Amino acid sequence: MALVDGTVAGVGYTAVSALHLAQRNRPKERFTLQFVEEPGGRPLALSPLLERLRPFLTQQDRPVYLVGGAVRDALLNRVSHDLDFVVPNRAIKLAFHVADGLGVPAYVLDKERDTGRVMLADEGTMLDFARFRGDSLAADLRDRDFTINAIALPAAAKTAVSLIDPCGGAADLEAGIIRQTHDGAIADDPVRALRGLRLAYSLNFTLAEETAVAITAAAPLLSHVSVERVRDELMKLLETAVPHQAMQHMHQLGLMRVILPEIADLADVAQSAPHREPVLAHTFSVLRWLAEIEAILAGQEPDSPALSAAAGALTVYRAQLTEHVTRRIDGGVDGRLLLRLGALCHDVGKKETQTTADDGRIRFLGHDKVGAKLAGRRLRQLTFSNHAVKHVQKIVSGHMRPLHLANNATGPSRRAIFRYFRDTGSAGLDIGLLALADHLATYDGPGETAHWLRLLDVVTTLFSHYFERHAETVAPPPLIDGRDLMNELHMQPGPEIGRILRLIQEAQAAGELSTRADALAFARRIGG
Repeated sequence: MALVDGTVAGVGYTAVSALHLAQRNRPKERFTLQFVEEPGGRPLALSPLLERLRPFLTQQDRPVYLVGGAVRDALLNRVSHDLDFVVPNRAIKLAFHVADGLGVPAYVLDKERDTGRVMLADEGTMLDFARFRGDSLAADLRDRDFTINAIALPAAAKTAVSLIDPCGGAADLEAGIIRQTHDGAIADDPVRALRGLRLAYSLNFTLAEETAVAITAAAPLLSHVSVERVRDELMKLLETAVPHQAMQHMHQLGLMRVILPEIADLADVAQSAPHREPVLAHTFSVLRWLAEIEAILAGQEPDSPALSAAAGALTVYRAQLTEHVTRRIDGGVDGRLLLRLGALCHDVGKKETQTTADDGRIRFLGHDKVGAKLAGRRLRQLTFSNHAVKHVQKIVSGHMRPLHLANNATGPSRRAIFRYFRDTGSAGLDIGLLALADHLATYDGPGETAHWLRLLDVVTTLFSHYFERHAETVAPPPLIDGRDLMNELHMQPGPEIGRILRLIQEAQAAGELSTRADALAFARRIGG
């Protein structure tokens, strides 16, 4: 409203319309503009950034509304720093106007849909501005995905009394329900099927019955939408606090059959003892135990007594392992996601390799290598980066190795440890964590104490060499190079030089060589 000495001279939905009315009513006066809310509203948990934005937004000649996740989170008493705004028109122009005022860059996201973005890189924040989807704010909100995301707030408002909620989203938030805004909302954009499930597990909400039915009906349509959008929602779903439940629900709703058919195919693949479950159920159990191991690395007390021994061992390397699983990877992913992808895919090769012996025992010879190929093919189809794909393939192909090392009563030798990390690289750390989760899932706990402690000892030994003896056992610095071999042994350039250097490094890691003279003598012996 426009005020003259505290008296209302004009009102409107925007500052400009209030000012125009005031100027018509009292043309010779000077006015102050103020956004006024009805009293008694509950204050909302809004981003402090809005305080900086309001001077730009409230002076516009068209109403500006905050919508989507920021309003939802504010009602949940969570502050969201990525803000979405809608206006009746000229959204891109508004984005650039705000960016100029803040001294930051803006971009055109979608010229046809009149959508622009302002980037505040130093704050890790994005501001999106879009034109109404339809001829009004109400039409825009009804065209959104879920009722809890279809609530708007005038940009200058600060309390819940100003909420605009035509779909009943606030009530669904209160009840903890994910409900589509209208019967065709999910079918209109099938990626919403994954988003709805992801929201349910991110917020600890429940899918409304009719929305779950709509998700199942829309699942086949996912094969016709952008692979990148499907991948991004899959990543967010796998990153939730209970990935095993999220993946299991994804399978039950028919989404996994479309997105990860090789994983869905494991549902009826039986396994012999000591496994207690078919392969897919076992995979979900591995994810459950892995999440508990991750919680230990985050400093939480283990929920299960079975993890007490593991907690003591892992705590020694908590800082290093945490740095490993939180590192950023090309393609917008982190180490934790790659570890969980490796767990999800670790037994994907079992359907193709399943055999039954005369005694009835089921075997899966070579499933690790076959699984690595299948996982790589699927992740490439989902357009994960080459780095991510190769890392997950190393996890899958090597996931049995700690178990094999544990079968040696004397423990892994220095040579075995060198070969392990030579083949797996940093993925060897993920394989160690996965091996513990795999064992716990197999036995629904530690099983035989001696067997569990032996595996735990192998894994911690691998970690100790990687973190404490890296230059000694994992990647010893070269004692000689190819030029030394050519000068001292008169060798010709070629692959034989590489072979000998690799053998020298392995012998050095095993503690058999320590000097340049040792390395040259060794090269003479094996070079023939």
